[in-house]
Amino acid sequence: MLSKRVIPCLDVRDGKLTKGVRFQGNVDIGDPVETARRYYEEGADEIVFYDITASHEGRGIMLRVVEQVAAQIFIPFSVGGGISTVAQMRDVLLAGAEKVSVNSAAVKNPAIIGEGAAAFGSQCIVVGMDVLRVPATPEIPSGYEIVIHGGRKRTGIDALWWAQEAERLGAGELCVNSIDADGTKDGYELTLTRRIADAVRIPVIASGGAGTPEHMAAAVTQGRASAALIASIVHYGEYTIAQCKEVMAQHGVKVRTVW
Repeated sequence: MLSKRVIPCLDVRDGKLTKGVRFQGNVDIGDPVETARRYYEEGADEIVFYDITASHEGRGIMLRVVEQVAAQIFIPFSVGGGISTVAQMRDVLLAGAEKVSVNSAAVKNPAIIGEGAAAFGSQCIVVGMDVLRVPATPEIPSGYEIVIHGGRKRTGIDALWWAQEAERLGAGELCVNSIDADGTKDGYELTLTRRIADAVRIPVIASGGAGTPEHMAAAVTQGRASAALIASIVHYGEYTIAQCKEVMAQHGVKVRTVW
């Protein structure tokens, strides 16, 4: 059985590490380069970097910060935000990332998924999904809707359908973020995570809501995710990566040990 991954997420705004709740009220909390280095040394399996306002502001990602982070860590590094062309994917990979994450751009131009997979391999292409729980309708039968532009724009697209479509187009991985749970520290949206994990054959990263290592264990067992994305609980010093993994292991989850 493959080890489950623990992936700290660095949301970056204007070159600074930031954190909000349900995509609102963001406050700057530190330096992303120093933070990435610390998480690498603590035993993170991967790092995710999101330039959270790039898509909304219609600009490219901050490659200088990507280069600085990549120089400090020696684990897989995924970068997203404002990536809408294969050329921009190439720039991010050349800056030191192993994977690129597309979210809003993929919804608006699904062909970018296949174009990126053809150019760099499916293993490089992560499709990020920001998902809002809504009343089920004929158009959104699952009751989960895709939202883009950092939670600012609803799309009317059913999340389960989009997950399967992203896989069909060539995505190598899905990062499923619950807007309802994001930043709350009340636990992941396990129903959403499990339904998408059961609907596709590619790895699913659970995102949004981690408040304790027990939540992380639930995401990869009950939620059937391949990895747990975390932010607040490590950003604010409530747990270290090693402590998270130790508790997960106590709950029977196979993890890459660091203690």
